[in-house]
Amino acid sequence: MKLLERARPQILVLQPYSSARMEAGAAAIMLNANESPWPPVGAASALNRYPDPQPATLRAALARLYSVAPDNVLVGRGSDEAIDLLVRAFCREGRDAVVTAPPTFGMYAVAARIQGASVIEVPRGDGFVLDAQAILAAVTEATKLVFVCTPNNPTGDSVPLAVLAHLAGALRDRAVLVVDEAYIEFGDDAQSAISLFSRHDNIAVLRTLSKAHALAAARVGALIAAGPVVALLRRIQAPYPLPAPSIAAALAALEPAALADTDARIARIRGERERLARELLALPGVIAVLASAANFLCVRFVDAPGACRALASAGIVVRDVGGYPGLSGCLRITVGAAQENAALLGALGACEAAA
Repeated sequence: MKLLERARPQILVLQPYSSARMEAGAAAIMLNANESPWPPVGAASALNRYPDPQPATLRAALARLYSVAPDNVLVGRGSDEAIDLLVRAFCREGRDAVVTAPPTFGMYAVAARIQGASVIEVPRGDGFVLDAQAILAAVTEATKLVFVCTPNNPTGDSVPLAVLAHLAGALRDRAVLVVDEAYIEFGDDAQSAISLFSRHDNIAVLRTLSKAHALAAARVGALIAAGPVVALLRRIQAPYPLPAPSIAAALAALEPAALADTDARIARIRGERERLARELLALPGVIAVLASAANFLCVRFVDAPGACRALASAGIVVRDVGGYPGLSGCLRITVGAAQENAALLGALGACEAAA
């Protein structure tokens, strides 16, 4: 795979750590990991044993969910770990760079700066539309990763699949196009970049069970990429990235009945999102509600700090994203359950009535 020539040479020749569990195989008695032979009192499962670093059952379940081969799946701690692994594997300190399109998820830039890589920012255009040509114009020989979030956090807009295909083709053998699809399940007609794999081996897709599958506390994410990229990242991943309870929770969430329940929750969120957008836009203190394909709304207020204070006094916390480029006066509001959304609207309405 020619793209691997763009990875850090030190990683390509690194002898990865071989954990005790990786070497255990199907042994009946495991005395190679310095574990306790007894489980803790009251434990529901054998927490005295280290978990599988890449559980075959979980990788298989995620492969079925995303319609890929298990070799294309790397499981880890949410999407954040995959972002960090990609930057560490491809970017040399003081020499390489990543491209981002602000306003967008801040962890891409944070991971790059921790590694000592440069961050090239290509602002989104009018209406926060991704400017593919500007991104390609900003790519240099030093560029190793191009991050695209769709639906984008915090604006909520989606990038058309044709634009992603164009970027991937133009970046072939030059850089990895990292497509963050943390919120894709909430789109009405979502098309995943995973469908481009057969034509573009330089796409890496970030997926998570934190949002649509309601497992934020379990911290289970997946990187979907070409097999050689997955193998490269496994060289530098922590020996046991997922704890056993998180693995069990993920497997339970991927059972057919649980997936059906997830679909029902997504439908409710979509309905609440549209209702909340309409009712927010009707408030005098709201200037605009950005169209969203995610489980949140980005809302521009006449007085965003005042709206934050009013909500906080009612025990409601939202995210102030006014510091992002182009989002002055904006709050990001997660779509909650019907009663939570009603409480939000009530607190904002009471604030305006008192003004």
